[in-house]
Amino acid sequence: MIRIPSVNHGEGKGDERAIADYVAAKLAEVGIESELIVTGENRVNVVAKIVGSDQSRPGLVVHGHLDVVPVNAADWSVDPFGGEIKDGYIWGRGAVDMKDMDAMIIATVRAWKRANYIPPRNILLVFFADEEAGSEYGSRYLVANRPEIFKGYTEAISEVGGFSVTITGGHRLYFIEGAQKGINWLQLKATGDAGHGSFINPKNAITKLSAAISRIGSHEWPQVETKTGAKFWSKIAELVGEKYDPNNVRPLLKHIGGAARMMGATIQNTSNPTMLDAGYKANVIPQTATAVVDGRFLPGFEEDLLNTVKKLAGEDIEIEVLVRDKALEVEFEGPLVEAMKAAIAKYDVEGIPVPYLMSGGTDNKALSDLGIVGYGFSPVKLPPELDFFALFHGVDERIPVDGLKFGVKVLNEFLQNC
Repeated sequence: MIRIPSVNHGEGKGDERAIADYVAAKLAEVGIESELIVTGENRVNVVAKIVGSDQSRPGLVVHGHLDVVPVNAADWSVDPFGGEIKDGYIWGRGAVDMKDMDAMIIATVRAWKRANYIPPRNILLVFFADEEAGSEYGSRYLVANRPEIFKGYTEAISEVGGFSVTITGGHRLYFIEGAQKGINWLQLKATGDAGHGSFINPKNAITKLSAAISRIGSHEWPQVETKTGAKFWSKIAELVGEKYDPNNVRPLLKHIGGAARMMGATIQNTSNPTMLDAGYKANVIPQTATAVVDGRFLPGFEEDLLNTVKKLAGEDIEIEVLVRDKALEVEFEGPLVEAMKAAIAKYDVEGIPVPYLMSGGTDNKALSDLGIVGYGFSPVKLPPELDFFALFHGVDERIPVDGLKFGVKVLNEFLQNC
Protein backbone atom coordinates (compact mmCIF):
# COMPACT_ATOMS: atom_id res chain seq x y z
CA MET A 1 0.00 0.00 0.00
CA ILE A 2 2.91 2.34 0.69
CA ARG A 3 4.12 1.72 -2.85
CA ILE A 4 0.86 3.16 -4.20
CA PRO A 5 1.24 6.94 -3.75
CA SER A 6 -2.08 8.40 -2.63
CA VAL A 7 -0.93 11.90 -1.81
CA ASN A 8 -3.45 14.50 -0.72
CA HIS A 9 -2.25 17.97 -1.75
CA GLY A 10 -5.25 19.76 -0.29
CA GLU A 11 -7.72 22.11 -2.00
CA GLY A 12 -9.44 19.11 -3.54
CA LYS A 13 -6.28 17.84 -5.18
CA GLY A 14 -5.73 14.20 -4.31
CA ASP A 15 -5.83 10.75 -5.84
CA GLU A 16 -7.08 7.66 -4.02
CA ARG A 17 -8.17 5.84 -7.18
CA ALA A 18 -5.31 3.35 -7.46
CA ILE A 19 -5.20 2.45 -3.79
CA ALA A 20 -8.99 2.17 -3.60
CA ASP A 21 -8.89 -0.28 -6.50
CA TYR A 22 -6.15 -2.21 -4.70
CA VAL A 23 -8.17 -2.46 -1.48
CA ALA A 24 -11.30 -3.54 -3.35
CA ALA A 25 -9.30 -6.20 -5.19
CA LYS A 26 -7.79 -7.60 -2.00
CA LEU A 27 -11.26 -7.87 -0.48
CA ALA A 28 -12.68 -9.42 -3.63
CA GLU A 29 -9.99 -12.12 -3.65
CA VAL A 30 -11.64 -13.68 -0.60
CA GLY A 31 -15.22 -12.98 -1.61
CA ILE A 32 -15.87 -9.67 0.16
CA GLU A 33 -17.87 -7.37 -2.08
CA SER A 34 -17.26 -3.65 -1.81
CA GLU A 35 -18.62 -0.41 -3.22
CA LEU A 36 -16.33 2.23 -4.65
CA ILE A 37 -17.84 5.64 -3.97
CA VAL A 38 -16.42 8.38 -6.17
CA THR A 39 -16.78 11.86 -4.66
CA GLY A 40 -14.59 13.87 -7.04
CA GLU A 41 -11.97 13.43 -9.72
CA ASN A 42 -9.94 10.41 -8.55
CA ARG A 43 -11.37 10.83 -5.03
CA VAL A 44 -12.56 7.36 -4.10
CA ASN A 45 -13.88 5.69 -0.92
CA VAL A 46 -14.26 1.95 -0.33
CA VAL A 47 -17.16 0.50 1.68
CA ALA A 48 -17.76 -3.17 2.50
CA LYS A 49 -20.03 -5.01 4.92
CA ILE A 50 -19.29 -8.22 6.79
CA VAL A 51 -22.46 -9.77 8.16
CA GLY A 52 -22.29 -10.84 11.80
CA SER A 53 -23.98 -13.72 13.57
CA ASP A 54 -26.24 -11.60 15.82
CA GLN A 55 -28.43 -9.25 13.82
CA SER A 56 -30.11 -7.94 16.97
CA ARG A 57 -26.91 -6.11 17.95
CA PRO A 58 -25.90 -2.74 16.51
CA GLY A 59 -22.88 -2.90 14.23
CA LEU A 60 -19.33 -1.60 14.48
CA VAL A 61 -17.65 0.67 11.93
CA VAL A 62 -13.98 -0.16 11.38
CA HIS A 63 -12.49 2.62 9.31
CA GLY A 64 -9.27 4.04 7.97
CA HIS A 65 -8.22 6.61 5.41
CA LEU A 66 -6.33 5.95 2.20
CA ASP A 67 -4.69 9.33 1.62
CA VAL A 68 -1.30 10.49 2.90
CA VAL A 69 0.31 13.90 3.28
CA PRO A 70 2.90 15.16 0.77
CA VAL A 71 6.58 14.41 1.20
CA ASN A 72 9.92 15.98 0.30
CA ALA A 73 11.82 12.90 -0.83
CA ALA A 74 15.20 14.68 -0.54
CA ASP A 75 14.82 14.78 3.24
CA TRP A 76 14.39 11.01 3.55
CA SER A 77 17.05 8.32 3.92
CA VAL A 78 14.88 5.91 1.88
CA ASP A 79 12.41 6.16 -0.98
CA PRO A 80 9.26 7.40 0.80
CA PHE A 81 7.12 5.31 -1.55
CA GLY A 82 9.42 2.30 -1.72
CA GLY A 83 7.79 0.29 1.05
CA GLU A 84 11.25 -0.85 2.08
CA ILE A 85 11.77 -3.27 4.98
CA LYS A 86 15.01 -2.72 6.87
CA ASP A 87 16.23 -2.74 10.47
CA GLY A 88 13.01 -4.45 11.52
CA TYR A 89 10.79 -1.63 10.22
CA ILE A 90 8.54 -0.98 7.23
CA TRP A 91 9.50 2.46 5.89
CA GLY A 92 7.47 4.91 3.85
CA ARG A 93 4.84 7.61 3.80
CA GLY A 94 1.73 6.21 5.40
CA ALA A 95 3.49 3.55 7.47
CA VAL A 96 2.17 5.24 10.61
CA ASP A 97 -0.62 7.43 9.22
CA MET A 98 -2.41 5.20 8.44
CA LYS A 99 -1.71 2.43 5.98
CA ASP A 100 -0.53 0.28 8.87
CA MET A 101 -4.06 0.12 10.28
CA ASP A 102 -5.58 -0.21 6.79
CA ALA A 103 -3.35 -3.24 6.21
CA MET A 104 -4.18 -4.77 9.59
CA ILE A 105 -7.90 -4.43 8.87
CA ILE A 106 -7.57 -6.03 5.45
CA ALA A 107 -5.35 -8.86 6.74
CA THR A 108 -7.81 -9.62 9.54
CA VAL A 109 -10.96 -9.86 7.42
CA ARG A 110 -9.18 -11.82 4.68
CA ALA A 111 -8.17 -14.39 7.31
CA TRP A 112 -11.77 -14.54 8.50
CA LYS A 113 -13.11 -15.30 5.06
CA ARG A 114 -10.49 -17.98 4.41
CA ALA A 115 -11.46 -19.65 7.70
CA ASN A 116 -15.23 -19.12 7.14
CA TYR A 117 -15.34 -17.14 10.38
CA ILE A 118 -18.39 -14.99 11.12
CA PRO A 119 -17.94 -12.10 13.61
CA PRO A 120 -20.43 -11.64 16.47
CA ARG A 121 -21.86 -8.39 15.03
CA ASN A 122 -22.06 -6.62 11.69
CA ILE A 123 -18.78 -4.99 10.72
CA LEU A 124 -18.75 -2.07 8.30
CA LEU A 125 -15.38 -1.54 6.66
CA VAL A 126 -14.82 1.96 5.35
CA PHE A 127 -11.64 3.26 3.77
CA PHE A 128 -12.11 7.00 3.42
CA ALA A 129 -10.58 9.51 1.04
CA ASP A 130 -9.39 13.00 1.96
CA GLU A 131 -8.89 12.68 5.73
CA GLU A 132 -5.67 14.67 5.52
CA ALA A 133 -7.35 17.77 4.07
CA GLY A 134 -10.69 18.13 5.81
CA SER A 135 -12.56 14.98 4.74
CA GLU A 136 -14.86 16.84 2.32
CA TYR A 137 -14.36 14.08 -0.26
CA GLY A 138 -14.41 11.36 2.39
CA SER A 139 -16.19 10.93 5.70
CA ARG A 140 -18.01 14.26 5.59
CA TYR A 141 -19.32 13.55 2.12
CA LEU A 142 -20.54 10.07 3.00
CA VAL A 143 -22.17 11.21 6.24
CA ALA A 144 -23.99 14.04 4.44
CA ASN A 145 -24.89 12.25 1.20
CA ARG A 146 -24.91 8.53 2.00
CA PRO A 147 -26.02 8.29 5.64
CA GLU A 148 -27.91 5.07 4.92
CA ILE A 149 -24.55 3.28 4.71
CA PHE A 150 -24.14 3.73 8.45
CA LYS A 151 -27.68 2.82 9.51
CA GLY A 152 -27.60 0.27 12.32
CA TYR A 153 -24.05 1.11 13.39
CA THR A 154 -23.48 2.79 16.74
CA GLU A 155 -19.74 2.48 17.46
CA ALA A 156 -16.50 2.88 15.56
CA ILE A 157 -12.76 2.38 15.82
CA SER A 158 -10.00 3.95 13.79
CA GLU A 159 -6.54 5.53 13.96
CA VAL A 160 -4.23 7.16 16.52
CA GLY A 161 -4.85 4.89 19.47
CA GLY A 162 -3.97 1.53 20.94
CA PHE A 163 -0.22 2.08 20.51
CA SER A 164 2.22 1.54 23.35
CA VAL A 165 4.25 4.21 25.14
CA THR A 166 6.88 3.24 27.70
CA ILE A 167 7.06 5.74 30.56
CA THR A 168 9.34 6.24 33.55
CA GLY A 169 9.80 3.01 35.48
CA GLY A 170 9.41 0.86 32.37
CA HIS A 171 5.60 0.87 32.54
CA ARG A 172 4.10 0.15 29.13
CA LEU A 173 0.89 2.06 28.53
CA TYR A 174 -1.46 1.66 25.60
CA PHE A 175 -2.97 5.01 24.66
CA ILE A 176 -6.60 4.60 23.53
CA GLU A 177 -8.01 7.75 22.02
CA GLY A 178 -11.30 8.74 23.62
CA ALA A 179 -11.27 12.51 23.10
CA GLN A 180 -10.16 15.07 20.51
CA LYS A 181 -9.64 18.80 20.59
CA GLY A 182 -11.85 20.98 18.47
CA ILE A 183 -10.75 23.44 15.80
CA ASN A 184 -11.29 27.15 15.25
CA TRP A 185 -9.20 28.45 12.36
CA LEU A 186 -9.59 32.20 12.70
CA GLN A 187 -8.84 35.01 10.28
CA LEU A 188 -7.88 38.29 11.90
CA LYS A 189 -8.17 41.51 9.91
CA ALA A 190 -6.84 44.95 10.77
CA THR A 191 -7.89 48.05 8.89
CA GLY A 192 -5.97 51.33 8.92
CA ASP A 193 -5.03 54.28 6.75
CA ALA A 194 -3.17 53.64 3.53
CA GLY A 195 -0.29 55.95 2.72
CA HIS A 196 3.29 56.54 1.68
CA GLY A 197 5.87 54.41 3.43
CA SER A 198 7.97 57.45 4.31
CA PHE A 199 5.19 59.16 6.33
CA ILE A 200 4.41 58.77 10.01
CA ASN A 201 1.25 56.67 10.22
CA PRO A 202 -0.26 55.93 13.65
CA LYS A 203 -3.05 53.94 11.98
CA ASN A 204 -0.86 51.38 10.23
CA ALA A 205 -2.87 48.16 9.73
CA ILE A 206 0.25 46.00 9.87
CA THR A 207 1.30 47.51 13.19
CA LYS A 208 -2.16 46.90 14.66
CA LEU A 209 -2.27 43.33 13.42
CA SER A 210 1.29 42.52 14.49
CA ALA A 211 0.58 43.63 18.04
CA ALA A 212 -2.57 41.54 18.17
CA ILE A 213 -0.87 38.46 16.75
CA SER A 214 2.00 38.82 19.19
CA ARG A 215 -0.40 38.89 22.14
CA ILE A 216 -2.31 35.87 20.88
CA GLY A 217 0.74 33.80 19.96
CA SER A 218 2.52 34.41 23.26
CA HIS A 219 -0.53 34.01 25.48
CA GLU A 220 -0.05 31.46 28.26
CA TRP A 221 -3.25 29.48 28.35
CA PRO A 222 -4.28 28.11 31.75
CA GLN A 223 -4.30 24.37 32.29
CA VAL A 224 -7.77 22.86 32.59
CA GLU A 225 -8.94 19.39 33.52
CA THR A 226 -11.10 17.26 31.24
CA LYS A 227 -12.65 13.91 32.14
CA THR A 228 -10.26 12.07 29.85
CA GLY A 229 -7.30 14.13 31.02
CA ALA A 230 -8.06 13.39 34.66
CA LYS A 231 -8.02 9.64 34.02
CA PHE A 232 -4.84 9.83 31.98
CA TRP A 233 -2.73 12.08 34.19
CA SER A 234 -3.84 10.57 37.48
CA LYS A 235 -2.74 7.16 36.16
CA ILE A 236 0.63 8.55 35.08
CA ALA A 237 1.10 10.13 38.52
CA GLU A 238 0.18 6.87 40.25
CA LEU A 239 2.63 4.80 38.20
CA VAL A 240 5.59 7.17 38.60
CA GLY A 241 4.92 7.84 42.26
CA GLU A 242 4.09 11.53 42.02
CA LYS A 243 1.16 13.61 43.22
CA TYR A 244 -1.61 14.35 40.77
CA ASP A 245 -2.39 18.06 40.71
CA PRO A 246 -5.27 18.78 38.27
CA ASN A 247 -4.16 22.40 38.03
CA ASN A 248 -0.59 21.58 37.06
CA VAL A 249 0.31 18.36 35.26
CA ARG A 250 3.31 19.80 33.44
CA PRO A 251 5.76 18.12 35.85
CA LEU A 252 4.40 14.77 34.61
CA LEU A 253 5.29 15.44 30.97
CA LYS A 254 8.91 14.43 31.54
CA HIS A 255 7.77 10.88 32.32
CA ILE A 256 6.13 10.12 28.95
CA GLY A 257 9.03 10.68 26.55
CA GLY A 258 8.18 11.68 22.99
CA ALA A 259 4.46 11.52 23.77
CA ALA A 260 4.90 14.88 25.50
CA ARG A 261 5.00 16.38 22.01
CA MET A 262 1.25 15.89 21.68
CA MET A 263 0.15 15.55 25.29
CA GLY A 264 1.55 18.92 26.28
CA ALA A 265 -1.00 20.48 23.93
CA THR A 266 -3.94 18.59 25.44
CA ILE A 267 -3.91 20.18 28.88
CA GLN A 268 -4.93 23.61 27.60
CA ASN A 269 -6.37 25.50 24.65
CA THR A 270 -3.84 26.67 22.06
CA SER A 271 -3.70 29.56 19.58
CA ASN A 272 -0.88 29.50 17.05
CA PRO A 273 -0.51 32.20 14.37
CA THR A 274 0.22 30.40 11.10
CA MET A 275 -0.28 32.86 8.23
CA LEU A 276 0.27 36.58 7.53
CA ASP A 277 -0.74 38.63 4.50
CA ALA A 278 -0.31 42.36 3.94
CA GLY A 279 0.99 44.91 1.46
CA TYR A 280 1.94 44.93 -2.18
CA LYS A 281 4.88 47.35 -2.39
CA ALA A 282 7.77 48.26 -0.11
CA ASN A 283 6.94 51.96 0.07
CA VAL A 284 3.14 51.67 0.39
CA ILE A 285 1.43 51.28 3.75
CA PRO A 286 -1.56 48.99 3.05
CA GLN A 287 -5.06 49.71 4.23
CA THR A 288 -5.63 46.14 5.47
CA ALA A 289 -3.62 43.27 6.89
CA THR A 290 -4.78 39.73 7.69
CA ALA A 291 -3.52 36.76 9.65
CA VAL A 292 -4.69 33.24 10.39
CA VAL A 293 -4.62 31.66 13.83
CA ASP A 294 -4.92 27.92 14.35
CA GLY A 295 -7.02 27.67 17.49
CA ARG A 296 -7.60 24.32 19.19
CA PHE A 297 -9.99 23.93 22.10
CA LEU A 298 -10.53 21.23 24.68
CA PRO A 299 -13.96 19.59 24.99
CA GLY A 300 -16.22 22.12 26.69
CA PHE A 301 -13.84 25.09 26.26
CA GLU A 302 -14.65 26.48 22.80
CA GLU A 303 -16.28 29.62 24.16
CA ASP A 304 -13.25 30.24 26.34
CA LEU A 305 -10.97 30.05 23.30
CA LEU A 306 -13.02 32.48 21.22
CA ASN A 307 -13.58 34.99 24.02
CA THR A 308 -9.91 34.99 24.98
CA VAL A 309 -8.71 35.48 21.41
CA LYS A 310 -11.16 38.34 20.90
CA LYS A 311 -9.94 40.02 24.10
CA LEU A 312 -6.28 39.57 23.15
CA ALA A 313 -6.87 40.85 19.63
CA GLY A 314 -8.55 44.04 20.76
CA GLU A 315 -11.54 45.99 19.52
CA ASP A 316 -9.86 47.18 16.29
CA ILE A 317 -9.39 43.64 14.94
CA GLU A 318 -12.13 41.86 13.01
CA ILE A 319 -12.28 38.10 13.59
CA GLU A 320 -13.86 35.57 11.24
CA VAL A 321 -14.10 31.81 11.82
CA LEU A 322 -12.76 30.17 8.66
CA VAL A 323 -13.04 26.54 9.77
CA ARG A 324 -14.76 25.13 12.81
CA ASP A 325 -14.84 21.53 13.95
CA LYS A 326 -16.22 20.09 17.13
CA ALA A 327 -14.33 18.60 20.03
CA LEU A 328 -15.11 15.02 21.01
CA GLU A 329 -15.08 13.18 24.30
CA VAL A 330 -16.60 9.75 24.96
CA GLU A 331 -16.75 7.60 28.07
CA PHE A 332 -13.92 5.17 28.67
CA GLU A 333 -16.19 2.37 29.80
CA GLY A 334 -18.62 -0.20 28.49
CA PRO A 335 -18.34 -3.51 26.57
CA LEU A 336 -16.37 -2.07 23.65
CA VAL A 337 -13.72 -0.58 25.92
CA GLU A 338 -13.54 -3.76 27.98
CA ALA A 339 -12.97 -5.74 24.77
CA MET A 340 -10.06 -3.43 23.89
CA LYS A 341 -8.54 -3.90 27.32
CA ALA A 342 -8.95 -7.67 27.20
CA ALA A 343 -7.40 -7.94 23.73
CA ILE A 344 -4.33 -5.99 24.85
CA ALA A 345 -4.05 -8.02 28.05
CA LYS A 346 -4.10 -11.31 26.14
CA TYR A 347 -0.97 -10.42 24.16
CA ASP A 348 0.75 -8.11 26.65
CA VAL A 349 0.04 -9.01 30.26
CA GLU A 350 2.09 -6.02 31.41
CA GLY A 351 0.24 -3.58 29.16
CA ILE A 352 -1.83 -0.83 30.81
CA PRO A 353 -4.65 0.64 28.67
CA VAL A 354 -5.39 4.33 29.36
CA PRO A 355 -7.68 6.83 27.64
CA TYR A 356 -6.08 9.92 26.17
CA LEU A 357 -7.08 13.15 24.48
CA MET A 358 -5.43 13.90 21.13
CA SER A 359 -4.56 17.35 19.86
CA GLY A 360 -5.79 16.70 16.32
CA GLY A 361 -8.82 14.96 14.88
CA THR A 362 -9.95 11.91 12.92
CA ASP A 363 -12.88 10.82 10.76
CA ASN A 364 -14.68 9.87 13.98
CA LYS A 365 -15.75 13.53 14.15
CA ALA A 366 -17.82 13.19 11.01
CA LEU A 367 -19.32 9.89 12.16
CA SER A 368 -20.32 11.48 15.46
CA ASP A 369 -22.83 13.59 13.50
CA LEU A 370 -24.74 10.34 13.04
CA GLY A 371 -24.51 9.47 16.74
CA ILE A 372 -21.72 6.96 16.23
CA VAL A 373 -19.37 6.77 19.23
CA GLY A 374 -15.78 6.45 18.07
CA TYR A 375 -12.43 5.52 19.57
CA GLY A 376 -8.88 5.52 18.32
CA PHE A 377 -7.77 1.89 18.46
CA SER A 378 -5.16 0.78 15.94
CA PRO A 379 -3.05 -1.40 18.23
CA VAL A 380 0.72 -1.66 17.81
CA LYS A 381 3.48 -2.51 20.27
CA LEU A 382 6.40 -0.09 19.97
CA PRO A 383 10.03 -0.17 21.09
CA PRO A 384 10.59 2.07 24.15
CA GLU A 385 13.16 4.17 22.34
CA LEU A 386 11.01 5.00 19.30
CA ASP A 387 9.71 8.59 19.15
CA PHE A 388 6.43 7.53 17.61
CA PHE A 389 4.73 10.92 17.65
CA ALA A 390 7.54 12.47 15.61
CA LEU A 391 6.75 10.04 12.77
CA PHE A 392 3.24 11.36 12.12
CA HIS A 393 3.68 13.39 8.91
CA GLY A 394 7.42 13.21 9.64
CA VAL A 395 10.59 12.29 7.79
CA ASP A 396 11.54 8.59 7.60
CA GLU A 397 8.08 7.48 8.72
CA ARG A 398 8.23 3.81 9.70
CA ILE A 399 6.51 1.12 11.75
CA PRO A 400 8.14 -1.93 13.42
CA VAL A 401 7.30 -5.23 11.74
CA ASP A 402 6.97 -7.05 15.08
CA GLY A 403 4.73 -4.31 16.39
CA LEU A 404 2.51 -4.64 13.35
CA LYS A 405 2.24 -8.42 13.80
CA PHE A 406 1.29 -7.81 17.43
CA GLY A 407 -1.35 -5.34 16.23
CA VAL A 408 -2.98 -7.84 13.89
CA LYS A 409 -3.33 -10.34 16.74
CA VAL A 410 -4.82 -7.76 19.09
CA LEU A 411 -7.17 -6.34 16.46
CA ASN A 412 -8.40 -9.81 15.55
CA GLU A 413 -8.94 -10.70 19.23
CA PHE A 414 -10.83 -7.48 19.81
CA LEU A 415 -13.09 -7.80 16.77
CA GLN A 416 -13.98 -11.37 17.62
CA ASN A 417 -15.04 -10.43 21.14
CA CYS A 418 -16.39 -6.89 20.98
